[in-house]
Amino acid sequence: MKILFVVCGEGLGHASRCLHLGHYLQQQGHTVHFAGYGKSYTFMEQHRCSNLHRTHREVCLEGENGFFSLKKTIWCSKWILFDMMRSGLIARRLIREHHFDCVVCDTMYGGVLAARIEKTPVVFITNQNHFNGPNGATNPVWKTLNFLIRRYIRISSKVIIPDYPAPDTISEYNLVIPNGEEHRYVFTGPFFEFDPARYTNTRETIFTSFGGEPYKLPMYLMLKTISDRRKDLLFDVFYTGTELPDSSDNFISHGYVPNLYEHLAKAKIAIVHGGLTTLHEALLFEKPVLIIMDPNHPEQQNNAKKIVDIGAGTSIDGRHITPDVLERKIAETMTCCPRPFRLVHASINGSKNAAGVIVSVVKHR
Repeated sequence: MKILFVVCGEGLGHASRCLHLGHYLQQQGHTVHFAGYGKSYTFMEQHRCSNLHRTHREVCLEGENGFFSLKKTIWCSKWILFDMMRSGLIARRLIREHHFDCVVCDTMYGGVLAARIEKTPVVFITNQNHFNGPNGATNPVWKTLNFLIRRYIRISSKVIIPDYPAPDTISEYNLVIPNGEEHRYVFTGPFFEFDPARYTNTRETIFTSFGGEPYKLPMYLMLKTISDRRKDLLFDVFYTGTELPDSSDNFISHGYVPNLYEHLAKAKIAIVHGGLTTLHEALLFEKPVLIIMDPNHPEQQNNAKKIVDIGAGTSIDGRHITPDVLERKIAETMTCCPRPFRLVHASINGSKNAAGVIVSVVKHR
C-alpha cells in the first residue's frame, strides 16, 4: 500500500508518533509519505524522513509571557477556513499525483475532506475531540469547537486514539465518544516501540522540555534563574526555538537531539507542558512529571488532572508560577512514585494495532 501521513505542525508530538507508526508500516512493506509544516516538517526533515512534502498551516497557536493565549490564537487563526482549504488542496494534489491507498491525518483537517473527495480511505488520529477546562468548565468557544470537530471527523473512516484503553487512558478527560459511534474510535496504545530497559535508568537531572514555540522562552529563563542559585540541581533543557540561555555548569542547553530517551532515562523528574506523547514516555521510564499548565490550554489541564489522579506527578497553573513556587514544586514532584507502567505498555502494541486499522480501512473501502 501507499500511505500519506498529513501531520499537524504545532508541537512535536504529532510528528514523533507519526514517524513511529510510519516506520512500522515501512517495515511491513508499505510505502509511506509524510506531509507537514512548521515544527513537524523540520522535525521530520531532521530525522531524514524520505518522501517528505510541505503542506499549509491550518491553525496558528500563539501565546505571551510563556503561555498559550486563546485570544491571540483565535485572532491569528481568523482565516482558518481558507487555510484549511489550502491545506486540503495540497493534500488533494498529492493524492492525485501519487495515487495513495490511504490518507492518515494527525489533527489535520483539510486532508480529511480532500481524501473523501478523491474517494480515498482516510483515518484520523487525535487524542482530543472535546474541549473543557478544569472540573468540566466550558465556554461558548469550546462548545462550538466540540460540536464542529466531532461532526467533521465523522467524514473519516476511523478515528485512532494513540492512548491506552481505560482505565489507563491519559487523555481520558479530553475525549467524548458520541453514542452510537463507539465502533469508529479505536484506542490503539502509543505508537512508539522501544524497551526502556535498554537505557541506564538513573536519577541525576531535571529534564525539561516545553516544546519550541517562541512564547515558551520565559519559562526557560525562569529555570535558568533557579539553576543559578541551586547548584545542587542539574537541569537538562531542550528547546527547538532560538535564544535559549547559554549552558552553565548545571544548566545544559540543547536544541535538537536525535535520541531524547537517553536524556530522559537520566532524569529525577521531568518538567513538561502536558502533551500526551511526552507524558507516555515519562511514564514508561517511571519519571515523576511536573506539568506547568498553560492557563487557557484545556488539553494540558485535563492531562495534568489525570496524571495527578494516578499519582504520577504534580501540576501547577502557569499564572501562579514564580521562581520560588517552581522550586518548591520541583521538590514536591521528587517525592512522587509513579506506578510501573511498562507492563501496561508491553500488553499492547500501538503501532501494530494502528497499522491493522489502516489496512482494514483500505480493504473495506
